[in-house]
Amino acid sequence: MSDRTHDRVHDRVDRRRALGSRWLGIGLATLVAVVTLGLGLTGRLNLYISPESIWFACTAAVVTIAGAIWSFALPLGEEGDHGHDHGHAAAESSEHPDAASTPRRTLALAGTVTGGVVASGVVIAALVLPPASLSVELAMSRVGEQTALFAGADDVTLGVADTSTFGVGDWASVFATATNTAAYDGKTVTLTGFVTPTDADGVNLTRLVITHCVIDAQPATLPVTIEAGEYSTGQWVQVEGTVKADVDGSLHVEPTTVTAIDEPRDPYEY
Repeated sequence: MSDRTHDRVHDRVDRRRALGSRWLGIGLATLVAVVTLGLGLTGRLNLYISPESIWFACTAAVVTIAGAIWSFALPLGEEGDHGHDHGHAAAESSEHPDAASTPRRTLALAGTVTGGVVASGVVIAALVLPPASLSVELAMSRVGEQTALFAGADDVTLGVADTSTFGVGDWASVFATATNTAAYDGKTVTLTGFVTPTDADGVNLTRLVITHCVIDAQPATLPVTIEAGEYSTGQWVQVEGTVKADVDGSLHVEPTTVTAIDEPRDPYEY
């Protein structure tokens, strides 16, 4: 093979590597930024993160897109150019490659390609699939887990006089930890959640509570006096009624009206 032909082959390989590097780095980051910004502008980013974090995520997405535009303005391969002062030594090294390094390069290439395919699949799925809230099955699978959601909640809720603003998560904290349940007997509630069954053929009103993002989502459940089977599992409802204290010290919600509704735009509590 002539030197000119060898240089052309080498240039094509370098170009492909540069294109791959840009896709794995700048390309995927740009697509994630575009998806994030699109979800933020359409008000659907709260399906994945807490509303308090949306401004930060959107700002980071704008910065990422601006950086990507600047990066793509560079000539292909420029980002990997470290100068030509040691080009002669590099050329000599390429003429006499270390045979032992070939398997390592092959493994590194395979790992890069595999990671690129997986990452590309995740990003493309985010672009193609419509945003959706966490499944009812996930909430039911986590019911009964010991989490930090109710840790120390009794001390906080007992000091709050106005329970009219309580959501499902707030009341679940009270139901789980209150030591003086009679103090809540007769409190009126208007709550929104979805229906899940209990182990005793009863019905719970359930809502997922997130702190930062959907990864830390925890289910909050309230026993509600509704006939089992009246509403299908996962059906969103709005319940108006009162809190009732049982003789054994437990609490439940006694509804006056139960209205089936569509899933709210913001399905989580925070």
